[in-house]
Amino acid sequence: MTVDIILYVEDQSRSKIFYENLFACKAILDVPGMTEIQIASGLKLGVMPENGIAKIITPAAPHPSSGKGIPRCELYIQVENIEDWVLRSISAGAKLISAPENRNWGDRVAYVSDPDGHILAFATRSKIAG
Repeated sequence: MTVDIILYVEDQSRSKIFYENLFACKAILDVPGMTEIQIASGLKLGVMPENGIAKIITPAAPHPSSGKGIPRCELYIQVENIEDWVLRSISAGAKLISAPENRNWGDRVAYVSDPDGHILAFATRSKIAG
């Protein structure tokens, strides 16, 4: 199985640079209307301009830009060192939403938002988790 996650973004180039810096890898596809980054085996992250996808989904669905500033999805990413990922994401242009802390579901998690407001959660199993 392969999974492609596609985020609708305001600025494809800005998002491409953000995610290339965050995941320390180059896009495997970068054409007008779509950038894809292979972030794990069988998992690609795509960024697609809002105006491009709007031509396909509107008027049946709202224009993606109508959700600006409203968290519309979360990428929950299991990592070894949360603090490193938070710093890396902030230096790439993310905004800190919630510092790392132990959550009631057993993970230690920090939350940031990317330049379009999509939420990224960096998580690791808490030492107190069962």
